[in-house]
Amino acid sequence: MEEEQYRKEIRIIEKTKEEKDIELLISILKTKKELEEANHNFEYAEEELIDYYTYQIKAISSKYDYLVKKAKENQIVLNLIDQIDIKYNKAI
Repeated sequence: MEEEQYRKEIRIIEKTKEEKDIELLISILKTKKELEEANHNFEYAEEELIDYYTYQIKAISSKYDYLVKKAKENQIVLNLIDQIDIKYNKAI
């Protein structure tokens, strides 16, 4: 168990700046998609679920803002982020 944790820590340390930047961009895109889905669900939510989706949207928005802030700190340009869309492959 400890050896597995050690390997995970080593992989994190060994990542290049480019790899970390790519992971950050992927996280931003996934979070953007989650936010879109939460907003969509809010629009069609039953009355009992309105509060749930309100809190979910607020939480995801905070995460998105944080990730964008980190990207700017790392001098990653996000000009096209709103034009990119992620498609998930769902097993049928």
